[in-house]
Amino acid sequence: MKAKVLLSLILLCGGLAAPMARAGDGASAAPAAPAACELPPYLLTSESRLPKVADAVKAGKPLEILVIGSRSTTIPSSESSSYPARMEVSLKDKLPPSEAVHVSVEIQSKRTAQETAATFVKLMEAKTPTLVIWQTGTVDAIRSIDPDEFRSAVTEGVTALQKTGADVVLMNLQYSPRTETMIAAQPFLDNMRVVAQEHDIPLFDRFAIMRQWNDQGQFDLFNPSRGPELAKQVHDCLGRALAQFVIDAAHLEPAQQQN
Repeated sequence: MKAKVLLSLILLCGGLAAPMARAGDGASAAPAAPAACELPPYLLTSESRLPKVADAVKAGKPLEILVIGSRSTTIPSSESSSYPARMEVSLKDKLPPSEAVHVSVEIQSKRTAQETAATFVKLMEAKTPTLVIWQTGTVDAIRSIDPDEFRSAVTEGVTALQKTGADVVLMNLQYSPRTETMIAAQPFLDNMRVVAQEHDIPLFDRFAIMRQWNDQGQFDLFNPSRGPELAKQVHDCLGRALAQFVIDAAHLEPAQQQN
């Protein structure tokens, strides 16, 4: 029962997980007033690399990116405003005009890391991405899954994805000041960082990024009254940050980016 209540809070008001767009919002509408999206450099850098992404761009091959996530990956009725769509736009702006970039999304709603990882073999047989971005941890934290079991599940999932030859980026939980006292997020954040280090893959620290924006006053993530507008702005900033994160982790030279 507690898990269901927490999940309802997060989905309805806690962390911009799935705010409904207002009637009349255009499907392709970008945030009306994009925020600065300012972040300290350390949140957008990784010592781990994305060699498959680098090879694809250098060879002029299409860059196929698969985002595996939950409802917080999307904005219902406004998919083009979600962070995967905004990341695709940003990557196209930053990479050479000849570089084809396609971002697809696989939603694994309300599934734990273990439940999601169990689908990876069939999923990767159907798709051949250059890069997989796996967003996980929220459902496990809500359900109070044993942190060691969570780490094992993430390890198994990452291993399965790497066996297909794709680069992998882990993305952790979203930050919500409305639920941070109700969910013990830290063990799951720590374990995702450990798995990323053990497998030498980048970790996109969505939790720290969103907390930074909230603490610095760029976004008020506590007040849900601006739901649809705020969600689009946060997703736009996440998409831009993620695009830059991918480019930096691939160690692309300036000549391989747009001037």
